[in-house]
Order: sequence, then C-alpha cells, then structure tokens
Amino acid sequence: MPAVRAKLVLSKPAPKKTLKPSAIPNAFVAVSKVVQDMSICEMEFPLDETARSTFKTKEGKKVTPHQWAVYDFTRTIPCGRVTTYKDLCAALGQGSPRSVGSALRNNPFAPFVPCHRIIASTHYIGGFYGEWGTGEHAKGDSKNTGRQCQKKMEMLAMEGVGFTSDGYLADKNLVWRG
Repeated sequence: MPAVRAKLVLSKPAPKKTLKPSAIPNAFVAVSKVVQDMSICEMEFPLDETARSTFKTKEGKKVTPHQWAVYDFTRTIPCGRVTTYKDLCAALGQGSPRSVGSALRNNPFAPFVPCHRIIASTHYIGGFYGEWGTGEHAKGDSKNTGRQCQKKMEMLAMEGVGFTSDGYLADKNLVWRG
C-alpha cells in the first residue's frame, strides 16, 4: 500500500532576511504539518502468555521475554515523542541499550510496535533495521547506505519529530521518559 505524504514544512521558521535558495542552510529535516501516527495499522500482536509462548516470527524464531518487554514498553511511547535506547533499558530495569537495540532490530511487529521512536542517548537518530546513521554519518559495513535511518527520520517527521540535517533531534523537549 503506498504511503500518503502530507505537505511538509520546516521545523524552524525561515530566516527574516531574504537569501538565495543555495545560501539557506539545510539546518532541519522537514516535518509534517499534519501529524500522522505511523504505528496505526492492523496487526496481530499477542497479549496473553499462551499466545506469546506459541508465537513464532516469519523466520520461525520464538520471541524472548526480554524482547516482549521491549515491545510492550515501546508501544507506550506517544506519537510525536521519542525515547532513547538507554532510557528504555532503565525503564525496563533489565538488559542493556544494545540488547534493546537488538530486540528492536528484530521487531516482527513494526510499525505497530513503533521502534522508529527510539534514538541514541546523544539524541542522534541512531539505528534502524540494522543500519546506524545517515549519509556520510552512516556506520557499519559497506552495505550500510544510511537509507534505513533516512526512512526512520521521514517516519518521525510524519509524526512531527524533526532532526537536524546531520541527524540530531531538533527539539530535546520531545524526549519522553515514560
């Protein structure tokens, strides 16, 4: 199903003085004027222990109790807000930021479990589907193009969360601590 894109606007007002388009710095990634919750979709998400104990991913793997805890908490993050891998880990009282990232990397319920709302504790865009960073900031092996993190920024922009052009959260007040 093709995505419907809302008209985008800059998350920072335009400069008062008139500049040539090439002279305006690309300081912010555009955010949507109309907020669209990217996690609203029809998806089966087991809620009781019996269903969870028999659930298997498309790859035939079981979901661990730690992964269920990460997915349950991630579902509580409101649209238009983000939290960090570290804060999510602290809220759960278990695991590490890396274990949270690993659980989200293997999230079989995306976008219903909105893993795109988790960023690095430095307020950097972080990772998405196993990639870390965007463009020249992409880290990892040669397969890392940064496209997945760009997609993550676009999804968050649709929810009203903006980032600077180098991948950092534009408004630190959008960090949700649960």
